[in-house]
Amino acid sequence: MSDEFYVRYYVGHRGKFGHEFLEFEFRPNGQLRYANNSHYKNEVLIRKEVFVNQCVMDELKRIIEDSEIMKEDDKVWPLPDKVGKQELEIVMNNKHISFMTSKIGSLLNVTESKDPEGLKIFYYLVQDLKCLVFSLISLHFK
Repeated sequence: MSDEFYVRYYVGHRGKFGHEFLEFEFRPNGQLRYANNSHYKNEVLIRKEVFVNQCVMDELKRIIEDSEIMKEDDKVWPLPDKVGKQELEIVMNNKHISFMTSKIGSLLNVTESKDPEGLKIFYYLVQDLKCLVFSLISLHFK
C-alpha cells in the first residue's frame, strides 16, 4: 500500500431533475475518470476517461500534501442533507481517508460551521482539484 495513490471526489443531490452529480477519480495507473450527470435542459450523462502522465500525478499529490487535508477529521462537519452531499476519498502515504459533508454553497457556510479551519482546507482543496480536472478534461477533449 506504500505506493498506492487514489483520489475520488463526488458532489451531488437528488432533486427536481433526478440524481445530478459530478464525480471524478484518479487511479494509481494515471487514469482520470470523470462523470457529470445533469438533467437540466435535458442534458445527459457526460463521461470522460483519460490517462495522465506521472508529472500530473506528482502535481496532484503535491496539491493534496500542501493542503494538509490528511490531518483533518470530518466528525463535526455538516452532515449531508436535502441540498446534497460531497465525498472526498484519498489513499496516499499509507493513509486512507474519506470525508463526507453537505454541499457548501459559499465560504459563509464554512465560517459558520463547527470546524471552520478544517472545512476551509476541504473547501479550497476541492476547488483546486476541480480546477485541475476541468483543465485536464478541456485540454484533452477540445
